[in-house]
Amino acid sequence: MQFRPCIDLHNGKVKQIVGSTLSDDDPGSLKTNFTAKHPSSWFAKLYKRDNLTGGHIIKLGPGNDEAAKEALAAWPGGMQIGGGIAAENGKEWLDCGASHVIVTSYVFSGGQIDYSRLQKLVKAVGKENLVLDLSCRRRGEDYYIVTDRWQKFTDVMISPAILEEFAKLCDEFLIHAADVEGQCKGIEIDLVKRLADWSPIPATYAGGVKDIDDMLLIRDIGRDRLHATVGSALDIFGGSTMTYDEVVVLHKKHFQQ
Repeated sequence: MQFRPCIDLHNGKVKQIVGSTLSDDDPGSLKTNFTAKHPSSWFAKLYKRDNLTGGHIIKLGPGNDEAAKEALAAWPGGMQIGGGIAAENGKEWLDCGASHVIVTSYVFSGGQIDYSRLQKLVKAVGKENLVLDLSCRRRGEDYYIVTDRWQKFTDVMISPAILEEFAKLCDEFLIHAADVEGQCKGIEIDLVKRLADWSPIPATYAGGVKDIDDMLLIRDIGRDRLHATVGSALDIFGGSTMTYDEVVVLHKKHFQQ
């Protein structure tokens, strides 16, 4: 297990938001937990200092390209990039310094997997440079992949078969539990268990982490098979229940593999 850091960008600023409040139809409904005074490059340099590899930069909507490129320039090869990535621009972001490109919406159409787009994407950037973002929301007892900044449900359910299928075409998975993202009220335990049981490749869980105990819970119920991201709970993002430094110490002492 590893601690995977994040830089979430909204309107060119580093922010932490409540994922379930993102809406193109009602922008005023967005709930923001934190807006950083520091530029994106400040966070990238921090992660570089502590050698926290595999973190992700997520562009939440338009107006974030410049901030994303600043972060990548601060640590070439150190972070992944997602948000608006397609076959046509994926190589450009790798050339800007991303280790991987992260993709969701591009490979879905009408709620279904668009295999022609997925194959085109793999050809453009390479399987070894691709992370599929399978962020999901709960419906009944199951979790369905959501697209377009977690606003639209697809018909694709997280299952052993779908993870096996996608694993043949990418290097890692990134999975936000969108229902609890940014709320700091605890993780989706059922989802963590399923990902640990089902994912045949490295996967990073994000969503709801509120304290160190939650990190240890992910480690234990995930059987050290999942990586984990923390956002709003961290002091560097305005949180009061965890400090960045203590998570780094925990990562280096207990998590790093």
